[in-house]
Amino acid sequence: MMDGRYVVDENGKRVAVLLDIEEYEKMVEELEDLEDARAVDEARAAIERGEEDLLPYDEAVKEIEEERKRLRGEGLV
Repeated sequence: MMDGRYVVDENGKRVAVLLDIEEYEKMVEELEDLEDARAVDEARAAIERGEEDLLPYDEAVKEIEEERKRLRGEGLV
């Protein structure tokens, strides 16, 4: 259970929460995990609906490498 302390305005309305850094980092990690799981579910559903094409592994790696080279050439990576 999270133990947060609230910051209130002059009317006593809660406007912010103070959390222990470990609790905050755990919460962020869990949210990222949920976001990843949702993205996987959405991708699978799109594939099942025929809205997404699958690439062979070798072709996907080649495209990723080409994009990295392009970004390096532009000084973005």
